[in-house]
Amino acid sequence: MNRPLPTTIGHSACPHDCPSTCALEVDLIDGGIGRVRGSKDLDYTAGVICAKVARYAERIHNPNRFLHPLRRKGEKGNADWRDASAWERIGWDEALDIVAQAFLDAEAKDGAEAVWPYHYAGTMGLVQRDGIHRLRHAKRYSRQFDTICTNPAWAGYAAGTGRLAGPDPREMAKSDLVVIWGTNAVATQINVMTHAIKARKERGARIAVIDVYRNETMKQADIALCLRPGTDAALACAVMHVCFRDGHADRDYLAKYTDCPEELEALLATRTPEWAAAITGLGVDEIEVFALAVGTTKRTYFRLGYGFTRSRNGAVSMHAASSIAAVTGAWQYEGGGAFHTNGAIFNLDKSLIEGHDRLDPSVRRLDQSRIGAILCGEPEVLFGGPPVTAMLVQNTNPMSVAPEQDKVRAGFARDDLFVCVHEQVMTETAAMADIVLPATMFLEHDDIYRGGGHQHILLGPKLVEPPGECRTNHEVFDGLATRLGVEHPGFGMSEREHIDWMLQKSGRGTLADLEAAKWIDCQPDFRTSHFLDGFGHADGKFHFRPDWPRVDAPNNGPMGPWQGLPELPDHCTVIEEADDAHPFRLATSPARSFLNSSFNETPSSRAKEGGRPEVMIHPEDAAGHGIGDGGLVRLGNHRGVVTLHARLFDGVRRGVLVSEGVWPNAAFADGKGINTLTGADPVAPFGGAAFHDNRVWIEAVGPA
Repeated sequence: MNRPLPTTIGHSACPHDCPSTCALEVDLIDGGIGRVRGSKDLDYTAGVICAKVARYAERIHNPNRFLHPLRRKGEKGNADWRDASAWERIGWDEALDIVAQAFLDAEAKDGAEAVWPYHYAGTMGLVQRDGIHRLRHAKRYSRQFDTICTNPAWAGYAAGTGRLAGPDPREMAKSDLVVIWGTNAVATQINVMTHAIKARKERGARIAVIDVYRNETMKQADIALCLRPGTDAALACAVMHVCFRDGHADRDYLAKYTDCPEELEALLATRTPEWAAAITGLGVDEIEVFALAVGTTKRTYFRLGYGFTRSRNGAVSMHAASSIAAVTGAWQYEGGGAFHTNGAIFNLDKSLIEGHDRLDPSVRRLDQSRIGAILCGEPEVLFGGPPVTAMLVQNTNPMSVAPEQDKVRAGFARDDLFVCVHEQVMTETAAMADIVLPATMFLEHDDIYRGGGHQHILLGPKLVEPPGECRTNHEVFDGLATRLGVEHPGFGMSEREHIDWMLQKSGRGTLADLEAAKWIDCQPDFRTSHFLDGFGHADGKFHFRPDWPRVDAPNNGPMGPWQGLPELPDHCTVIEEADDAHPFRLATSPARSFLNSSFNETPSSRAKEGGRPEVMIHPEDAAGHGIGDGGLVRLGNHRGVVTLHARLFDGVRRGVLVSEGVWPNAAFADGKGINTLTGADPVAPFGGAAFHDNRVWIEAVGPA
């Protein structure tokens, strides 16, 4: 009789690019893993995780994982790494020698800035993700300005509050109205739903959801508002108009805590529900009902996501939405206020991990989102410096996720560009590499995490051995540093030594303390979290009138059309409006079973997303273009053309298309992914990619 294998429970933290950063319990079975669950002991995770991470055994035991270093023999773009005519197995020493020599050759020819270490958030671990900067700074390689995700959101929130922090996210469970704005939490932040549903069950709270299509989160709403992409600020202004008009504005709070309430009220006098309805596509009654709910519910908690800021007016939309809580005075109450991220509360010293002592601010800082233009050698994005001729790519898949894919593809196809990709499975970017290095997954190395959507620092210890010859990011940094002749105290230290140093330097105890506790709750006290002793600006006020080019948010100087941003909360008409040639607006929203391009290689995730990329179109729009349900269609604009299948869906507005992803490029009929259509032009005031702000045309190609 077969006996079940013995199981122990390991504790970790989800490493993926999601604000929830869930605390995990992992079944460890015979050197591998089984079920993955959310920890019930961490009160934000509360025992709940998303389905894709619950199925992580499928990913970590994927038979298609890279196990050995590879050298490309054939043409770029061959994704079959088992093809002996295209790839050959080599040893780690030879692989690192080749990479180091390519970097030295690039430096000798064009200077150190010709080398660009390119990375992002495939892991959110502070050691494995951010240690690449130590190598970058020590060698004076081109720096990177991270713009692909957070910039418009952070700038918009900080414009009002002056600080990237806010009410304890667990207070959603103590709210009487939870407003989930611009995030499909069921798909991308499941724990938001945990606490919102708890408020509904225990307090009778209502849930309001604002988004651009009827997604799974909107189906949970008591108040559901489906608006046109890029019109969120108009809705916010109309809500504030009603609050002033009907006596729901907290004038005492406004006088004490805000900078110019009289000027705001005067502007909003003309921002009526009728005005907003014409812009948003919502009905006047819908706006009135939502505004009444907000105005008469003191404990209203605005949970503001990233999605609605991925438009060219995204920072303005975030600022306007957060301003509602200042007009109503919701910040004063437990379960009230506006929250986006807790990024400012952790105060972890990463100077050793990132090598801050070697940072030279005169070294150019290349815009992550504009990788296509950079690799194509467009002068204005190179800041007068040399072309990029050598790259190390970690934790990201720009050949799929970066905007302006035709340019990205052309850039990576250059014969004079050397690329090393450190990756777990074959991706579109790895297929363009000269050298591929096999990478560990999060349960196979030590790291530390912080939750932007909550308030905890979490340990993610190594729980299982990696397969084959997989190595950590940290080991790759150290191996290259040795070959490049780089010396720094951070090289040669273990991951655990880095974690211990950072915790002690930050006043957060020791690694041993964190191992015993599993996490640290960093939430400030109630008055600080609710800004009752003043907001983060020097005058202590919430700013309705932001100084946009000086907002305290990560930046590389003002970018995009920042001079045209409104002085006060208002609809900003810088979005890519539809026109006669491009009558539709396209949003590239996240799928429930993928996370960017992670998980799109696992069979269960692809199956749960329907097995193929699709674009949602309203049935009446489809009929007008001769498009049937399941029919093959082409979408296009001046950036390129993609081919995929149509899904008729009355949960989008007329003139709006939604394509959930990110699917692999090869899943599309013409091999070109959805980001062929997205733009890399910088969003004001500090850059960013407007993934949900694209005008396109659509045409039928074939029947279902």
